[in-house]
Amino acid sequence: MAGEGKARSEDLNLCFEKLMMLAFGGGKSGSSEGGVKMEGAVIPDWKDIPVELLLRIVSLVDDRTVIMASGVCSGWRDAICMGLPHLCLSWCKNNMNNLVLSLAPKFTKLQTLVLRQDKPQLEDHAVETIASYCRDLQDLDLSKSFKLSDLSLYALAHGCPNLIKLNISGCTAFSDAGLEYLTKFCQKLKILNLCGCVKGATDRALKGIGRNCSQLQSLNLGWCENVGDAGVMSLAYGCPDLRTLDLCGCVCITDDSVIALANMCPHLRSLGLYYCRNITDRAMYSLVHNRVKNKLSMWESMKGRCDEEGLRSLNISQCTALTPPAVQALCDSFPALHTCSGRHSLVMSGCLNLTSVHCVCAVQAHRSASSFPHPAH
Repeated sequence: MAGEGKARSEDLNLCFEKLMMLAFGGGKSGSSEGGVKMEGAVIPDWKDIPVELLLRIVSLVDDRTVIMASGVCSGWRDAICMGLPHLCLSWCKNNMNNLVLSLAPKFTKLQTLVLRQDKPQLEDHAVETIASYCRDLQDLDLSKSFKLSDLSLYALAHGCPNLIKLNISGCTAFSDAGLEYLTKFCQKLKILNLCGCVKGATDRALKGIGRNCSQLQSLNLGWCENVGDAGVMSLAYGCPDLRTLDLCGCVCITDDSVIALANMCPHLRSLGLYYCRNITDRAMYSLVHNRVKNKLSMWESMKGRCDEEGLRSLNISQCTALTPPAVQALCDSFPALHTCSGRHSLVMSGCLNLTSVHCVCAVQAHRSASSFPHPAH
C-alpha cells in the first residue's frame, strides 16, 4: 500500500508539472526543483495552486484530465466542480453510465453536458441523476442513447426547465407523449434535434412544441416519417422565430407545410426538403411570394438588411415534381441561394430536370467567360 501511495504521489507531481507547462505556455514563466514561479511567487506543490490558476489550467486540458484533477483532493474537487460550466464525456466508450452516476452529484453547476455515444450506454437512472443535481443545464446532448425511455424525458422536464439546446437524435424509444410532456416544462428551448426519433416526432409532439416552445429557432426532424402537415403547420404558427428546419425524409408532408412556413416564419434561413416528393411548384411560388411581400413591408431604414433576410440554404434533392421555372424564380428571389461551384446552398441532387437552374453569380460568370475573345488557331 505504501508503494502504491508513493507511485500516486509521483504521478500527481508529474501531472502538476505538465499542467503548469500548459498554464504558462510551455513553462516560459519558469520552473525549477523548488517549484513553479508565478509573478514573483513560487508554488512549491500541486496542493498550493490558487483556485484561479487551477480553473485556468482546467480550461486548457481535455475533459478526461479535468475529471482526474477533480479527484486529487477535496480542494481541487470543490473548485473544479463549482467552477466548471462545460463537460463532455463522449470519450468514455465503455462505462459512461456509471461515470455519469458518479459525477452528476458533484458537477452541479454544469450548463453544458455532452453525452454523445458511439454505442448505447446511458440508462434512465443516469439521466434522472443528471436532472436531480444539474438543474442549471442549458445544453444537453443525449444523441444515440437507444436505451433511454420516456422516464428520462419526464425527469428532464421537472429537473432541467432551463434547457435551451437539446439533442436527442437517434433516441428511438422516446414516444410523442413523452416529448409533448417535455415541452410543457422546457419552454425556453431554442435548438432541438429530433433526427431519427421516429416514434417521438409525430404531429402530436409538434403540436406540443408549437403550443409551448415559442422561442424555438432550430429544429431537426430528419427521417421522422410520421411527421405530417398538421404538425408542421402547428409548428409554423407557434414558432414564428424559426430559422432552421430540417424536414429531410419527412415523406408525408405536402405543399401545405411549406406554405405555412412561408407565411408564418419570416426569419426562416435554412430549409431541408430532401426526398419530400409531394412538394410541387406551389410550395416554391409561396416562398417567392412571401419574399416579395416581406421586402415591400420593410422599413426604408432597414433596406441595408434586405439581402440578409430570407432563405440562405435550401435542399430540394429528390423533389422530382419541381419544374425549372418555379425553382429559377425561387433562386432569383433569394440572392443567398447559390448553385455555383463551391457555394452550393441550393442543393438539387437527383433532380435531372432542374439542371438549367442557375444562381445570379453563375450566370454572370458564364457571361464573363463568353466575353473573352477566342484565341486564334
